[in-house]
Amino acid sequence: MTAARGRTGRPPLTEERKAEIRLEIARAAVDLFVTQGVAATTGEQIGQAVGVSARTLWRYFPSKESCVRPLFSAGIDVIAECLREWRPGQPLEQLFDRRLAADPAFVAGPERATVGALVRLTRTEPGLRAIWLQTYDEAEPAFARALGERAGLPADDLRPTIQAAMFNAALRAAVEHYAWRVETERTDAARAEAELADTMRSALAVAARGIS
Repeated sequence: MTAARGRTGRPPLTEERKAEIRLEIARAAVDLFVTQGVAATTGEQIGQAVGVSARTLWRYFPSKESCVRPLFSAGIDVIAECLREWRPGQPLEQLFDRRLAADPAFVAGPERATVGALVRLTRTEPGLRAIWLQTYDEAEPAFARALGERAGLPADDLRPTIQAAMFNAALRAAVEHYAWRVETERTDAARAEAELADTMRSALAVAARGIS
């Protein structure tokens, strides 16, 4: 009678490590898309840039355009948390001002410059545009839940759904406006950061008139 063999090989990756790999792939994909274009970039090239095989890459993402999704979706949970903290009568932009004061990278995260370059590509790359819009579409239910919880409304109430759609549209419009301006005016990093914050405040103030 022989002893049962134990498992061999490398241990499975943790969810944290998988998230890190997705982000590494996303950064590499953006670099390649910006320098040589989406059409000229292959999954193999993206994989090589981060040291993984094309087969591994396709396990994480169904297409080369979808590789950038982690950069687009970063911050959704933090924004939803902000909405839950929004007190009645408090200007929405003031709530986000507090976050910005504590963490200037809050709006677009440490990937601000990368995301800006990526958003600009969505104007001419339909595949990237689809991923960009899909990310916001997927974020909307999270924002609706947060607004519903804030107001003590049932999950099937229509009001937070409409409010979330307005808020979501304001966020997207602000980020796109920022990305276009930075490209057109070639502003320095400090000025661009200030402009992004101002653009977000303006957009949220407009949205809040309809969801306060």
